[in-house]
Amino acid sequence: MTDTRPNILLITSDQQHWNTLGCINPEIRTPNLDELASQGALFTRAYCPNPTCTPTRASMITGKYPSQHGAWSLGTKLPESEHTVGEDFAAAGYRTALVGKAHFQPLQGTDEFPSLEAYPILQDLDFWREFKDPFYGFEHVELARNHTDEAHVGQHYALWMEEKGLKNWRDYYRKPTGNVERQRHRWAIPEAYHYDAWIAERTNALLDRYAKGDERFFLWASFFDPHPSYLVPEPWDTLYDPEKLTVPSVVEGEHADNPPHFKLTQQRKPDFSPWRESGFGLHGFSSHLHDRKALAKDIAVYYGMITLMDKYIGTILDKLDALGLAENTVVVFTTDHGHFYGHHGLTAKGAFHYEDMIKIPFLVRYPGRVPAGRRSAALQTLVDLPQTFLSFAGIPAPRAMTGVDQSQVWCGGQDRARDHIIVENRHEPTTIHVKTYVDERYKLTVYFKQEYGELFDLREDPGEIRNLWNSESHQALKNELTMKLLFAEMGKEPLWMPRISGA
Repeated sequence: MTDTRPNILLITSDQQHWNTLGCINPEIRTPNLDELASQGALFTRAYCPNPTCTPTRASMITGKYPSQHGAWSLGTKLPESEHTVGEDFAAAGYRTALVGKAHFQPLQGTDEFPSLEAYPILQDLDFWREFKDPFYGFEHVELARNHTDEAHVGQHYALWMEEKGLKNWRDYYRKPTGNVERQRHRWAIPEAYHYDAWIAERTNALLDRYAKGDERFFLWASFFDPHPSYLVPEPWDTLYDPEKLTVPSVVEGEHADNPPHFKLTQQRKPDFSPWRESGFGLHGFSSHLHDRKALAKDIAVYYGMITLMDKYIGTILDKLDALGLAENTVVVFTTDHGHFYGHHGLTAKGAFHYEDMIKIPFLVRYPGRVPAGRRSAALQTLVDLPQTFLSFAGIPAPRAMTGVDQSQVWCGGQDRARDHIIVENRHEPTTIHVKTYVDERYKLTVYFKQEYGELFDLREDPGEIRNLWNSESHQALKNELTMKLLFAEMGKEPLWMPRISGA
């Protein structure tokens, strides 16, 4: 009997602003993602559970929040003991694979907390050539770690470059691994050896294998771009004219009522020492002052990175069609968190929970089930991915997962599955410990043991210019939202053990 359960194909970018899809922003071209949106649903209010890589990526495979699965910050690891959705798919007879960026573990390990994604194993090509072990529920992985020309290059990507004949691949990567200094905007590497080409080629090879064996699959194609540095091979570095692009900027006085670390970002030499506990670097806790012309060029290259990635995503979607798999495959495209490129005077990322940082692009296609061309404002969070994927496959979700099943929302049979979003951010043990509550209209952000915070009316102030935290006329609203945050926190506590007796 033919297995009619759907395949699951998850395609992700890294650090992509929610507004960088051609179907909603005419300044950028993403024809393949636009077509995906026209064939399925675009969700305009999707959020990450944490605006950094490791915590969110761990949530995407565990169905838990970072405060629950243990990988609460960059520089932590997802414990190997954590149950992942790949294990559920594998137990149900699915093939499971990840190609590209994992980042479930840090770049440095210890005896107590070893890391396979750390030096020196990261660049031990003999190790990766023979690596066949399962990795967080994926029976097959092909990994890399570098963004653009970073010295972290290695693992399966470096092996692939050598197999493709690029024996001198170190000539395109930074010292000490490579032979060059940091490059700006134009990456000298030929496009044929770019990691987008690697991810697409290896993803398509797996699709060929699964189709030949008539095997169901849960497959994650995990792209690295457009995460800075702003660097892309020609001609993509000059695809966009910086003079013709919108350059976001700070609104004068908008940080006057914001927490102190917002204001410090607009100083030339800010003092962030009161926030530093661990001795490690803190994303975003530095001066964000920038030259507008230079930023415009960065944006142009950022857009070029996205359009190049879109090209290779298109080859994956074309392969699905060619193999006859598209009709029975749930395809989701999203990213792990957002990005600032001038919004509110900020660049890159940090503990600033504006929509630019925590809202994400989110597309779903499942022909015959997800209505084509639909746009929905139903709240989505990446924590919900595992339960939703399992639901489509008819596989019971583990009780320890704390996300919700969005399958009926994706298919249009239900208006919404949740009335709020929780975003966590804990980059230091106490000083950067932030939680944000978002509902259909309002956003509340609280800071551990601090009297300051943020309250925005997203309907009346979608640009988040006026912080209402200290507004006397909004104190009742702040109290109400604080209670809703408390209830939401209580509601997401996992109940992995069912009650089986009265005593």
